[in-house]
Amino acid sequence: MNVIRKIEHWGDVHQTKWLDFLRIILGLIIFGKGISFISDTNTLQNLITQNNVFGFSGVLISVAIHIVAFAHLVGGILITLGLVTRFAAVIQIPILLCAVFFVNITQGFSMLNSELWLSVIVLFMLILFWVIGSGPISVDESLKHTKGKRYQ
Repeated sequence: MNVIRKIEHWGDVHQTKWLDFLRIILGLIIFGKGISFISDTNTLQNLITQNNVFGFSGVLISVAIHIVAFAHLVGGILITLGLVTRFAAVIQIPILLCAVFFVNITQGFSMLNSELWLSVIVLFMLILFWVIGSGPISVDESLKHTKGKRYQ
């Protein structure tokens, strides 16, 4: 547990403002992906059914799609605002790992597989923000300053 606190402290100390803009873009990408999941569930369900490694039923796949869409919508908003960013990133990481290794990799490692590369980049950015946190331009940071002023 002490190592995790040291990593969090390092991330809090070494945060720059340009990373906040990267965090906002990441949150918007994840939110947009959640909207696309909701708007096109049939195509997504067919894609997962074709690559069904574990033999899941259609109902379970449909439930999983809706859970992932909800997690992307909420997580994207939280990451964009900088509110509990580390928690939101941790929730998104397993989803992106599944997207990289079970969904997108079946189409191959070609340069034309843009979904795979987008998933890999988003996964690395989520790991980055899991380590460094929300940054100076965030709701978390403004809450820290507001709480400190109220009790002084």
